[in-house]
Amino acid sequence: MIRKLKSGEYRLYSRKTHPKTKKRRNLGTFKTRAAAQKHEREVQYFKRH
Repeated sequence: MIRKLKSGEYRLYSRKTHPKTKKRRNLGTFKTRAAAQKHEREVQYFKRH
């Protein structure tokens, strides 16, 4: 899940909420949406392999 921050950057959050805090885990902040989407694909790849 990618959200745009007020600073103009994009942050990648986990799809599921963290059981203890009930919030989404921050998986990184990126300057462009394309960079965030690229990293999201990398994360999904490593989850499967």
